[in-house]
Amino acid sequence: MSEEKKDYTQILKRARRRRKRARYLHYAGIGTVLLLLVLCVFFVWEKGGFPALSGNSGSVEIATGSNAETGNPDSEENAEAAALSADAEAQDVHVEEAEKQAVVDSYQNLGLVQVSGYLNVRETPGSDGKIIGKLEQNSACEILGTEGDWDHISSGGIEGYIHNQYVISGDEARKKALDYVTKMAIVETEKLNIRQDPVLDPTNVVGQALANERYVVEEELEGWVKIPDGYISADYVTVGLALNEARKLDLKAMALNQYDNLLISKVDNYLNIRKEPSTDSSANIIGKLPSKAAGEILETLDGWYKIKSGSITGYVTADPQYVAVGQEAKDLAVNAASLMAIVTTDRLNVRAEPNTDAKIWTQISKEERYSVVSQLDGWVEIELDTGDGDSGENADNAYISTRDNNVEVRYALNEAIKFSPLEEKSNQAASLRSQVVNYALQFVGGRYVWGGNDPHTGADCSGFVKYVLSHVAGVGLPRTSREQAKTGRSVKSSEMRPGDLIFYTNSKGTVNHVAMYIGNGQIVHAASRRSGIKISTWNYRTPVCIVDVIGNRS
Repeated sequence: MSEEKKDYTQILKRARRRRKRARYLHYAGIGTVLLLLVLCVFFVWEKGGFPALSGNSGSVEIATGSNAETGNPDSEENAEAAALSADAEAQDVHVEEAEKQAVVDSYQNLGLVQVSGYLNVRETPGSDGKIIGKLEQNSACEILGTEGDWDHISSGGIEGYIHNQYVISGDEARKKALDYVTKMAIVETEKLNIRQDPVLDPTNVVGQALANERYVVEEELEGWVKIPDGYISADYVTVGLALNEARKLDLKAMALNQYDNLLISKVDNYLNIRKEPSTDSSANIIGKLPSKAAGEILETLDGWYKIKSGSITGYVTADPQYVAVGQEAKDLAVNAASLMAIVTTDRLNVRAEPNTDAKIWTQISKEERYSVVSQLDGWVEIELDTGDGDSGENADNAYISTRDNNVEVRYALNEAIKFSPLEEKSNQAASLRSQVVNYALQFVGGRYVWGGNDPHTGADCSGFVKYVLSHVAGVGLPRTSREQAKTGRSVKSSEMRPGDLIFYTNSKGTVNHVAMYIGNGQIVHAASRRSGIKISTWNYRTPVCIVDVIGNRS
């Protein structure tokens, strides 16, 4: 803990002790007055009763009006109590003001941000410095120094630079800051889940708070603190009066830090990545950049960008209709980023349950990225594009261990996949297979619809391959993947040809998914509701069988 924070803490504690003493004196005063009143009443009663009592009939005459020798004791008592209450309230206000002042005084050189929205905190002074955090309107910072138009600041556990055009300091800041001191929860752990409801349930996590971040307290419950974004555990925060400070870069926005010169694909399906900056030949295509996927711009040419995305380095069109760069790319990226599990080891087991005794039903490879469904202790549930089954049942759960640091879980963007289109061949059988594959590829990016039979409007895995093979090759197939797996001729993986069907099982060993092999170790398939029709590696899951339904394998 810094000396500044210690000083502030001591000031705050002294202010709270003064407040407690004021309340004690308040209630002690009331008690003393009440005791005196009781003694007075007892004394008068012992002396023969109250004055102004007369009359032979026993009636009671009470002196009233301007000639009354005594006032109304009840009124006097109420007035006294009201005065004491008002004094106590004044004491409370005074103590609260002192506590607020202590918060402001804890800053040696206070800066108060004055912007509409938020002010970027940068790693280095200058508009090209990497963004590392943000300060909202009326948030506070400690100004450590000034370099031209930039203030070197510390706030919310972040040290960086902000443009001083948008910051007030000195007496002006200290006076104004008093209006913005409020009860806040300050995060004391590295990462703290923000939950939709105040219960420990892995499915109700709606975000994460980071160390030193501050959130306005709306309500304190048993074990929980309600903040505007949801609920956080009271065990990992300090609640007290404070000014808002900087927050680390939004977890989604942190995905931008992986790129120095970002490019984002704006197409609905895939953007071709070419070996050379030319559209002369389709054989020149070496990869596909999915919709809203990212790449690093290495070089700008006439009408082309040379990029690196994933393991692919090549060229994409510079047409702004298809790609975004600069601020447009950053804006798209923040919205497109999602929580992903990125594999960092050569092969990683995928299990049906989050424990090492559970069945291993497939393996995934290094650098592959999977959307995160939920996070557990030592495990992460991923979306494996298992499909929804032929009867509409939910897809299998798929869990990978995070205990051995074989997985990096963070917000990230999709990147390029390897892809080479099939060339038309003179051989009739080969030509038919290339026609089938190329026809199927036009639907990449389309919707997954369970029970759908037409990829133009949406199809599931079996409906997709059934439609393509029927329209191009005249091959009739059963409706479900389970029945499709029983047709045609079984082949080995070493014998696969474009147009062959690959079948996968769920964790129980039942066929529930089908894909079409397109060559180059890849498949096209209606993957899931989230992913739609996409390209994947053929062994992203362990196949159960491969079937040739076209025939003539020459």
